[in-house]
Amino acid sequence: MAIARLHGGPLDGQIIPLEDAGQASLVLPYSETQLTYQREGEATNTGAHDGPTEIAFRFTESSDDISPHDD
Repeated sequence: MAIARLHGGPLDGQIIPLEDAGQASLVLPYSETQLTYQREGEATNTGAHDGPTEIAFRFTESSDDISPHDD
């Protein structure tokens, strides 16, 4: 099993499971828009006994403006 650790954007600090550890990007739903995160660096914890493989992803864009204070 592999997990994605998200950095930046509105999902900063979130961890989500990955079906494919080779993914280069993630497009995730967020409210009424979508967020794009790009893979950043190499996978860590790739050994048999050091926990799930972890891959960092950095926020790059959203399909619409994100404003937490829309009325």
